[in-house]
Amino acid sequence: MIHNAAPLPSHFPSGEVPTLHGEGRRPAGTALALEGITHRFGEVTAAEDITLDVQPEELVCLLGPSGCGKTTLLRMAAGLERPQQGRVRVGDQLVADSATGAWVPPEQRNVGLVFQDAVLFPHLTVLENVAFGLNRVTAGERERRGRALLGQLGLGPFADSYPHVLSGGQQQRVALARALAPEPRIMLLDEPFSGLDARLRDRIRDDTLHLLKRSGTATLLVTHDPEEALFMADRIAVMRDGRIIQQGHPIDVYCNPADPFVVRFFGDCNELRGVVRNGRVETPAGTLEAGHLAEGTAVQVLIRPEALRVLPVSRSSEHNGSHVLMSRLLGRASFIHLCVHHGTDEYHMHAHMPGVFLPERDQPVDVQLDPQQAFVFPA
Repeated sequence: MIHNAAPLPSHFPSGEVPTLHGEGRRPAGTALALEGITHRFGEVTAAEDITLDVQPEELVCLLGPSGCGKTTLLRMAAGLERPQQGRVRVGDQLVADSATGAWVPPEQRNVGLVFQDAVLFPHLTVLENVAFGLNRVTAGERERRGRALLGQLGLGPFADSYPHVLSGGQQQRVALARALAPEPRIMLLDEPFSGLDARLRDRIRDDTLHLLKRSGTATLLVTHDPEEALFMADRIAVMRDGRIIQQGHPIDVYCNPADPFVVRFFGDCNELRGVVRNGRVETPAGTLEAGHLAEGTAVQVLIRPEALRVLPVSRSSEHNGSHVLMSRLLGRASFIHLCVHHGTDEYHMHAHMPGVFLPERDQPVDVQLDPQQAFVFPA
């Protein structure tokens, strides 16, 4: 993960990054608060008693599958949807309250909003697009602020160009600069990188994270991509069926999942069944502690592929019969399909080994388990 202490990307102008108007200010109080939000579309529950806040300078990710309600929450924060129940605050301002009918329209909420599509004005230059919402400052200040933002995003040379000459990634950076130019209290990003190809997406995410952290802007990001959430977020809220299943720092959510859904959503896993005996659960790959569950409890065991360490052994040595069924190089890691023997039973399991590790088919192996990447839940 890259945090605000990381160096600026190498494509930024060396040592000459323009300063944003207002940079260095540290706003007090909560930037955004959703309080007791419940909202339904017919029989579909988009939000069920959701309470979530974003603190100044914090980046919070709403992470979950399509249809879980995360975009609905962002639309309520933006003022594009009225909550059927609950309240929304932006800074110290109450902008929506179902109990009293209080309502502040989007243009008066001091929020910045970026969608998946950049939606730039084709008849305006890049600089004019960025400065579009700066009606309360002088023309000179509009230009200064717009060029500073474009410079930080590596788009300074395109200030006087029109959007049609830009790539999709460049247009998305212009949309980000336009949303940041009025210095919003909270930035709302709705899947802003999902339309980009993989390599460009990584670079744009990096640029965006640096700019948000440099400007100290509180941000709520909606995404269905677990890797993106881990990379971007100071805090992650995992959603399913209109509810927040778990929220916390990325390392806490990833390493201490509160629900099997959270484990599965962060990637494929080997799923096994077992029973708690003497505070432990036996698996084909090793023993796991389960003292938090009662004796005799039927459990499901979720083991991430990276939790399995595969060690080739000599074909002539004595071992339990576990062997390789297939191996494939995935780039940063190697995928190993295993047949793991445990007593008289056989289990097919998947392992990820770092780097290039391609044992041959039927290669005998020992399998070791990292218990920190394996999780036990009641069945």
